[in-house]
Amino acid sequence: MPYYRAVGEIPRKRHTQFRRPDGGLYAEELMGIEGFSNDSALLYHRHLPTAIVDAQAVPELDAARQTRPNLPLLPRHLLTHKLDASGADAVTGRQLLMGNSDVRVLYAVADVPSPLYRNAIGDELVYVEAGEGVLETVFGALTVGAGDYVVLPTSTTHRWVPAGGEPLRLLVCEATGHVGPPRRYLSPRGQLLEHSPYCERDLRGPAAPLVFDGHSVEGENVEVLVRHRQGVTRYTYAQHPFDVVGWDGCLYPYVFSIRDFEPITGRLHQPPPVHQTFEGPGFVICSFVPRLFDYHPESIPAPYNHSNVDSDEMIFYVGGDFMSRKGAGIEMGSITVHPSGFTHGPQPGSVEASIGAVRTEEYAVMVDTFRPLDLADAAFACEDTDYPWTWAGAAARLTGPAEGTTAG
Repeated sequence: MPYYRAVGEIPRKRHTQFRRPDGGLYAEELMGIEGFSNDSALLYHRHLPTAIVDAQAVPELDAARQTRPNLPLLPRHLLTHKLDASGADAVTGRQLLMGNSDVRVLYAVADVPSPLYRNAIGDELVYVEAGEGVLETVFGALTVGAGDYVVLPTSTTHRWVPAGGEPLRLLVCEATGHVGPPRRYLSPRGQLLEHSPYCERDLRGPAAPLVFDGHSVEGENVEVLVRHRQGVTRYTYAQHPFDVVGWDGCLYPYVFSIRDFEPITGRLHQPPPVHQTFEGPGFVICSFVPRLFDYHPESIPAPYNHSNVDSDEMIFYVGGDFMSRKGAGIEMGSITVHPSGFTHGPQPGSVEASIGAVRTEEYAVMVDTFRPLDLADAAFACEDTDYPWTWAGAAARLTGPAEGTTAG
């Protein structure tokens, strides 16, 4: 995070005596990245955060996380709303769509609270497609809703609690490192610069420690699922990990709404990097939002055909009407994957139709990766297998369903 915050009760000096009302010491927990050489937060617990009383491997949570290469190399269209399931939560109910050694992209439809969870492999960036809920964390609670990005630092203990009448629909990016604003938008000391499409005022962090009936959260023999480099372990803690009375630092979960992204426009069509919102190891996240189109008198608002020489491009369509994809069957919740090696662009007729358009009302989230994205069973289960042929017309297709896909 680019700035310091302090929440709850903390002593004036770090690593000094800070005592509970009963006279005992609060237990410090320093969460720091890159071996104490980068951002950190210092949390104060009522009880020892190290006190576990049981640990069990949970191999079944990795059973559905296998992927296979995108062969034959094809653009893909996934209809994620076909993956709806009742009685699922935002952690154990995640369905892996695609991934590589840098990032995994999953989809979850959650209508029940998740277990307590901690991802010890890397940061998570979660986009809320629909629904409302509360993200409870060791730092405090965050209220989330449609259009919110949530950045969860590595090893943040948390749980997702849906609220309201509809389930939470979440697109989850599990990184193998840390996620943050693009470096070109940050000063050497981490402040978001004037040319950044958002600033610190747009970010929401926890405002207070979690409380229950006016007191800090308490509980004994509390289970926490931990995903780590060797698999998943279920720890049982002697006391509830949300027993934090205060913390400070520059490392904490935060929320940024896609509606607060200020688009960068120009006289001619702007390339995808102007939409960049976050970056992680081996991937970037971009936001397409309502904006004015190009204002050169002879501009063509539709994007030009292009080849992803170094990256696979995944776009998640979450609102409005995506002009360049008309005629391709795109709907809310659609995901398109355009891999490196495939030349892609607007659908037939949309280039000419875009001329003279003044603005767009679309919302979409793009994930560009710099290693190939392999596909998982859930992706094939919701695939629109006609999509690769839409540039030439379905009648032009010469062969049957591609190997590795299901007929749709």
